[in-house]
Amino acid sequence: MADNEFQGSSGSNEQEQHQQAVRPPAPMQGGPLGGIDPEAVCRVAAGLAGEIDPARATLRVVLDSSLERDLGFDSLAKVELLSRLEKMSGLTLSEEILTRAETLRDLTRALAQGTAHDRAAIDHHGTAIERDEQRAGIADRALTLTEVLRLQTQRAPDQPHLLLYGAREEPVTVSHRTLLDQATAIAAGLEALDVQPGASVALMLPTGLDYFFSFFGVLLAGAVPVPLYPPLRPSQFEDHLRRHRHILNNCQALLLITVAEARPLARFLKAQVDSLRRIVTVEELQKAGTAFTPVSASPEDTAFLQYTSGSTGIPKGVILSHANLLTNIRAMGRAIDANPRDIFVSWLPLYHDMGLIGAWLGSLYHGCQLVAMSPLAFLVHPERWLWAIHRHRGTLSAAPNFGYELCLNKIEPPQLDGLDLSSWRLAFNGAEPVSAETIARFTDRFAPHGFRPEAMAPVYGLAESTVGLAFPPLGRRPLIDRVQRQPLLERGLALSAGEDDPHPLRIVACGRVLSGHQLRVVDANDHELPERQVGRLQFYGPSATSGYYRSPQQTKTLFHGQWLDTGDLGYLAGQDLYLTSRVKDLIIRGGRNISPYELEEAIGEIEGVRKGCVAVFGNADPTSGTEKLVVLAESRSRDPGMLANLRERIINRSVDILGMPPDEVVLAPPHTVLKTSSGKIRREASRELYAQGRIGQPPRAVWWQLVRLAAGGLAQQARHSLRLAASTAYAGACWLLFGLLALTMGPVACVLPSARSRWRVARLAARLLARLTGTGIIVHGLDRLHTKAPLILVANHQSYLDSLILMAALPLRFSFVAKAELARQTVLRHALARLDVVFVERFDFKQAVDDARRLTELAAAGRSLCFFAEGTIWRMPGLHPFHMGAFLVAADNGMEVVPITIRGTRTKLRSESWFPRPGQVHLFIGPRLRGEGVGWEAALSLRDRARQQILRHCGEPDLGGEES
Repeated sequence: MADNEFQGSSGSNEQEQHQQAVRPPAPMQGGPLGGIDPEAVCRVAAGLAGEIDPARATLRVVLDSSLERDLGFDSLAKVELLSRLEKMSGLTLSEEILTRAETLRDLTRALAQGTAHDRAAIDHHGTAIERDEQRAGIADRALTLTEVLRLQTQRAPDQPHLLLYGAREEPVTVSHRTLLDQATAIAAGLEALDVQPGASVALMLPTGLDYFFSFFGVLLAGAVPVPLYPPLRPSQFEDHLRRHRHILNNCQALLLITVAEARPLARFLKAQVDSLRRIVTVEELQKAGTAFTPVSASPEDTAFLQYTSGSTGIPKGVILSHANLLTNIRAMGRAIDANPRDIFVSWLPLYHDMGLIGAWLGSLYHGCQLVAMSPLAFLVHPERWLWAIHRHRGTLSAAPNFGYELCLNKIEPPQLDGLDLSSWRLAFNGAEPVSAETIARFTDRFAPHGFRPEAMAPVYGLAESTVGLAFPPLGRRPLIDRVQRQPLLERGLALSAGEDDPHPLRIVACGRVLSGHQLRVVDANDHELPERQVGRLQFYGPSATSGYYRSPQQTKTLFHGQWLDTGDLGYLAGQDLYLTSRVKDLIIRGGRNISPYELEEAIGEIEGVRKGCVAVFGNADPTSGTEKLVVLAESRSRDPGMLANLRERIINRSVDILGMPPDEVVLAPPHTVLKTSSGKIRREASRELYAQGRIGQPPRAVWWQLVRLAAGGLAQQARHSLRLAASTAYAGACWLLFGLLALTMGPVACVLPSARSRWRVARLAARLLARLTGTGIIVHGLDRLHTKAPLILVANHQSYLDSLILMAALPLRFSFVAKAELARQTVLRHALARLDVVFVERFDFKQAVDDARRLTELAAAGRSLCFFAEGTIWRMPGLHPFHMGAFLVAADNGMEVVPITIRGTRTKLRSESWFPRPGQVHLFIGPRLRGEGVGWEAALSLRDRARQQILRHCGEPDLGGEES
């Protein structure tokens, strides 16, 4: 007995209405229509639409705007519109006009007594869009990523946005229009598979067209993309899938989009992730859907989940909203003076925030062209990156420090003949510790090829700040601080080293904090430290995440009041940030704090050691009460004599740098040192490998890894089957109890003579059903119903259980207001009528207006009424727009409105499902609200105040800006 509210009849073809609605108003020819100014009619309608839904305040209202579809007017809003038009025109019109009117043009014709003339509409790609054609900052008015794509497509639909290098020599070109069209096809496929807004969809795709199309396809469908990195080496399948299993379970992924070749591997994940319903390819999605209904998003909605690389532990899902992303992209754009003339060349993985946000989404926002290649192509042939910059006259590019190092070590001089890097104005270096040595060598090596020293830009960022947090000033060469070694290691003081200091530490400045953000250095008690004192880095600003997804404990440790802990150690000097270490990587040895970075870099320079494949970490030593200093280094050599010599040189290098030898040096074969998807050393995982005694052991055979994964999947499936059996038994018991109560107490309630006694029996049945099914109903604020005056109860609507829950929990007697469709079922109509349910029409406008008057009369007679203000049940979570009926009845009769928030029934029994699940339900009864005066304005105020109360407790997103 739910879906209520009264709305006017549509009776027209929705597609035709929509096509009309998007047209701009035609130029006015011949002045007003019969004395009625069409622009004035549009202004009145626009003002009312903005009052009803602030999200429509900027809506472009035209004569062909549909009253229902475009303006969101229900029956009572149409009545208010008619009233305002009558005041404006001085005419008195029949309500029959609104029964027939579908657009503002219909109303204008009626006001003009049929004197309106048709005018040719112009194509919707003209006028306002053309005026913005040359505007560089067109995306500045976007509130979401999907709006950015749409705005850029409107501005320049056929402009090449993406040039993607694959197997062929020539890149594939993708325009804004192609990106939007292909993404829309995927969104339609997701919608056809019943992927609801807010659901998590994992992307395990290599760099390619499928990734670009899928990411925006998921966004257009209102779902949340979760980037994953595909496996690279078969020897690491087990470790790879174990980490992905954690991510997929944490984000409760509904779908996994991957390539056909990875499906067999992905099935191992499906067996161990309960929420994972399907594994699909992009091709299958594009074939699955046809029509697509756009899903609106708000700036506060989660845009995607960026899982941390896990270099220091289990990956955590950083929640990034559309507002976080756009704020960060804009701030970075200001710092680097980004403009549409820039060309970004990138090999960075799209599952990593630096490649996804910094390179791709930043390029899309600023109207830049992105030249992309796969990370594997760069790793095998790093010269291709530089030649792509040369060929396309790239101005922006980025890489972690190891990327620049790879160019130094793997590119031979003949491969650089004719190379010109003079167009490269900013070479970002971030995502891992920046080496002063690498900066100097890269600048020297490529200066003859046009690379300028001031182009090298060490930067700092982290996923918790979306991606970027600190950038150097434009035109400045890298700033390198020479500090005294001992004071830094022993007391955390970054004292400047003199020219005669033989072993200074060289620390690279990583820039200044972005505008609108703040950065500080604190001690263990969160007390801010002075300049050149090493401590923990904390930040805050509009790019900051709201926390880690479904990880409340980790979120709690992230926040220190308004400040977020980066997990990094560093110091400030002037306005610049200098990083010294990760907190979790710090090794405490003999009372000294040892950072692993410098030692790893120095050992990597030793001939015979694989550069970039050294891990320095601490391992607890119970005998000394401190940590053992362990050096794990990869070497291709297997000769005992050479390995002994290598071990001695590593010890000597450690003594030179730290003044102490390592406690243990472990030389291991290639691919032993574990790394993240972005190439960072996974020190914690390497330490675990060392502690388990598995260093040097050959990796498990692929077949054995698959057997272990399959066994784990079978165990997971067994547990899943048991849970399914238990939930099925519970659902069956619920329906059995419902049937028994309906058969025994239903007839009794119907035949009792008084309405009060019938209500008591129905309430008893509802309470028994809740108790017998184990449904705990927790009511907050019950004392707010203690009054003898009749009330208007207004609740949100999550499930068909809502009416039973309200009946069982609330002590007062009231009448539900329900949709007239329920009255068309004879048995149900009789039963509900005996419980004083009031039926209202939603589609017949004239009847809906009559029903509104009848409700007003019942309220005036002292009857309490209960409305579900959203008007119907929606499958997707969220608080939808409220209809005005309840609030107009309350305002016109001087009755108090009691907002009631229902929370938990959607989980127990979702719309379109007949499978109830166990769980508690909470009711939050808000303070009684009284209108200030009568009429539309008072009703609007009541609606907004009641909705705010319900939104505070419902635990679901605000979908008030979407069409109802």
